[in-house]
Amino acid sequence: MAPPRQRAAPDAADGDRPTATVWPGTPQPLGARFRTGPDGRTGTNFALWAAGAESVELCLFDADGTETRAPLTELTHEVWHGFVPGVLPGQRYGYRVGGRWDPWTGARWNPAKLLLDPYARAVDGEFELVPEVYGHVRDWPETQVADTVRDNRDSAPLVPKGVVVDDDDDWEDDRRPKTPWSDSVIYELHVRGFTQRHPGIPPQLRGTYAGLAHPAAIEHLTGLGVTAVELLPVHQFAHEDHLERRGLRNYWGYNSIGYFAPHAAYSSSGTRGEQVGEFKRMVKALHAAGIEVILDVVYNHTAEGGQGGPTLSLRGIDNRGYYRLGADPRGYADYTGCGNTLSVVQPNVLRLITDSLRYWVTEMGVDGFRFDLAAALARSMHDVDMLSPFLAVIAQDPVLRRVKLIAEPWDVGAGGYQVGAFPPLWTEWNDRFRDTVRDFWRGATCDVRDLGYRLSGSSDLYDWGGRRPYASVNYVTAHDGFTLRDLVSHNGKHNAANGEDGRDGTDDNRSWNCGAEGETDDPEVLALRSRQLRNLMTTLLLSTGVPMLVAGDEMGRTQGGNNNAYCQDNETSWVDWSLLDDPRWRGLRDLTARLVALRRAHPVLRRGGFFSGVASAPEGLQDVAWFEPGGREMTDADWFARSSTLGMFLSGRDIPQRDARGEPVVDDSFLLVVHSGHLPVDFVLPGGRWAEGYEPVLDTAAEEPWPADGGPVPAGQQVTVAARSVRLYRVRDVRAAESPGRR
Repeated sequence: MAPPRQRAAPDAADGDRPTATVWPGTPQPLGARFRTGPDGRTGTNFALWAAGAESVELCLFDADGTETRAPLTELTHEVWHGFVPGVLPGQRYGYRVGGRWDPWTGARWNPAKLLLDPYARAVDGEFELVPEVYGHVRDWPETQVADTVRDNRDSAPLVPKGVVVDDDDDWEDDRRPKTPWSDSVIYELHVRGFTQRHPGIPPQLRGTYAGLAHPAAIEHLTGLGVTAVELLPVHQFAHEDHLERRGLRNYWGYNSIGYFAPHAAYSSSGTRGEQVGEFKRMVKALHAAGIEVILDVVYNHTAEGGQGGPTLSLRGIDNRGYYRLGADPRGYADYTGCGNTLSVVQPNVLRLITDSLRYWVTEMGVDGFRFDLAAALARSMHDVDMLSPFLAVIAQDPVLRRVKLIAEPWDVGAGGYQVGAFPPLWTEWNDRFRDTVRDFWRGATCDVRDLGYRLSGSSDLYDWGGRRPYASVNYVTAHDGFTLRDLVSHNGKHNAANGEDGRDGTDDNRSWNCGAEGETDDPEVLALRSRQLRNLMTTLLLSTGVPMLVAGDEMGRTQGGNNNAYCQDNETSWVDWSLLDDPRWRGLRDLTARLVALRRAHPVLRRGGFFSGVASAPEGLQDVAWFEPGGREMTDADWFARSSTLGMFLSGRDIPQRDARGEPVVDDSFLLVVHSGHLPVDFVLPGGRWAEGYEPVLDTAAEEPWPADGGPVPAGQQVTVAARSVRLYRVRDVRAAESPGRR
């Protein structure tokens, strides 16, 4: 027998409350906007999209928590709105939205729950996921229908509030770096984790936006030469109930609940709007140092979770209007693995997302976005669709089409893996690069076919529709998974601290511990690990495409083998700056910086177009050529033969590009030799038309790989490449005397 359609827990008494004066106001823009109203009176206009609601009350909170309610009676095109005179910046507020309680049809309105404004620009306080913040009775004895029983207890004392913010910041002195994609080097970092242990940052600023803006933090970034920071989520987020029960917190922040608000916990100056100004000052400081700011954004789901989750914002405003519901409307279509999926095919949801994106660009100064589980956003009704409303809106938006757009090109639903499929304008995290490079250096591949594609920009994935090599964001590690040091120190994950009995985190790590699991004193193992770190970093930074580093990898940061440290807001995840006191790790940092500088100095290493394999002029060389260890150009049969060695010749005089004045781009030529075998290999340096000699530039077999060895080596000479190492040579060009000067 089905339960009755209207059941409720006992209602708490609600005494008389003061009300506020509300003028009609305007339905645009959405959110809370401080301005001058009728008769010159200052105040705030409030506007909330809530299409199916029957009532909306604006709730204003004094410093002591006293609540004043202001019913919004104006309804224009599904937007409830009103202007409240006298409401100034710093005012805390929320909404109570009334309507039908009918979970069987997806209707979950409950005015007992204070809701966060989706357009709130600042948030004060944190969510406590106690029973009162759930729209249903969480501990109802009949658990199978608990989500259908409305909880009438007031949640207001237990949830954070939105804050009215004054939009008075002046951006006239800000200069965006506008780094071309082909010149970009991305550095993924966590605001808190990057700054929390930095000795050069004052203690009161550690873990904050101001800490990242501090000269000590910026000095490290500029010293590496990176051109952009990609910040793990800084939208206001909530901590999951299952983590709080285990005494843990959501550290990464992929649990958004406020798409306009900088996460308040990262503010050193306050949470009544001060976090907004602090974030803007951080962006300005990074821009002044020539560093762009890219945000990792989570528009695919929210912190409200599945049908048993709390009612914090969208669920209580219009559950059916914001979320994709399941075949049984009590539940949700979950393409994210997080319990819910935003219904991006709905115009109001598209508007929420694009309004948020434009806000962060135009008013907060950011330069681009990395979209978490972007395939979920690209779904039309069910399937991933590269003509979906979301992608179409982004493509035509005059603001958004000009910023950097990075897709995580997959989700957890059927057909969700879409690497190489996103349209022009988009770049993508290239996990094929990650997997191929890891497999090559751990000796898990039998030939070099896939490595050739990854070194040269992954044309097999991206050479279509006018896309360029920089459509591939190359990475070996990311926040999710092993750090670079752990990748060469562990064969398996060690996630016991997460409290999930090893069920969390991937088992497909493609790692190799080099002979000992975890920390060791064995000098041979340590030497091999150091070499493997140099190999991985060198491969990443010398490959065509856009390289992405992860904070701390350049100095040997370890998570002790935890490959899913999303809930470790502690020294497991924070960057350990004391590592730079160790010559071994300082050497890795110096290698990274010199590789970035080499890449910046040589356009042949950061091409804007794919290689053709043919000469750009009759007398020229191929723009790229591949060699087997005998110094002979590879044939089709060579690509399919067993091999752990590959030579890649990059012609700097055959780059099909022109500079800003229309002149040919001319550079040095290089020979890159990668060898993952466990024994040394003899390699013949190509002669004849290719070169008259080679100058050693780098050898990862050496603890100090710069310079690799002595003077130039004649073309045609056989050199011994050490086991598991990379050699880079600058070519002495046989055409140098008769070719135009280098530019």
